[in-house]
Amino acid sequence: MSAIRKRNISKIQTNYVRQQEKEEAYTAKRKKRVVRRLSVFFVLVAILSYFMISSLISQSYTIDRMQSQKAQLDKELKDLKGQENDLKEEVVKLNDDEYIAKLARKDYFLSKKGEIIFNLPEDNEKENISE
Repeated sequence: MSAIRKRNISKIQTNYVRQQEKEEAYTAKRKKRVVRRLSVFFVLVAILSYFMISSLISQSYTIDRMQSQKAQLDKELKDLKGQENDLKEEVVKLNDDEYIAKLARKDYFLSKKGEIIFNLPEDNEKENISE
């Protein structure tokens, strides 16, 4: 026969033994409840952690996007302020009669009395090179 045998052991049926069995059963049920409660608690913590982490990642992405948009808008603002300064200078120059006369002669080929305007090919070549 095999080395391990089933042994027939009879239990002592006393009040003390019955009380110990009840306590063991109660302790086993209690452990089972604690394990269930802890399992539910950890599942809830995991779900809550997931939502918090996903929210954090979403907010981080939004912040990064907003910061890049802010940097772009700051650059655009700087460019527009430069244009504003250029336009203010142009307004000051346009209040000067000498500047207006020079501009009219240059752009519209207007001349003073007795002045003759010649278009030289060299001037056209220089303009084409600078463009």
